[in-house]
Amino acid sequence: MRELAARLDVPPIQVAEVAAFYDMFRLKPGGQREIWVCHNLSCGLLGAEQVIRRLEERLGVTAGQATPDGLFTIKRVECLGACGLAPVIQVGPDYYGPVSANDVDGLVEQLKQQSAVSSALKADS
Repeated sequence: MRELAARLDVPPIQVAEVAAFYDMFRLKPGGQREIWVCHNLSCGLLGAEQVIRRLEERLGVTAGQATPDGLFTIKRVECLGACGLAPVIQVGPDYYGPVSANDVDGLVEQLKQQSAVSSALKADS
């Protein structure tokens, strides 16, 4: 960020503010797969906080942290544009919803299996 600030001739804090605002920029290392959980109005009213708490319990990290195995990061996001699926989770291009806290364990296992298959395919190529 310092290098970019110098190239743009702006204070480093301006670059940091922009990077912190947008979800697409990472300010610290994350997991291989990010679990985005919308906690905006529709999702929040229908249980997003309970889903986030269950994900944190299940994965043993708080939102924003990577799991010890480096596989997942839970990320709170403002809107995924899928209010009809509220509360909704996005992992890569895939949307899951409506999701309840009771669905979290099964979803995590499904994502772990997908990651294992993906890793095995990469190893074979």
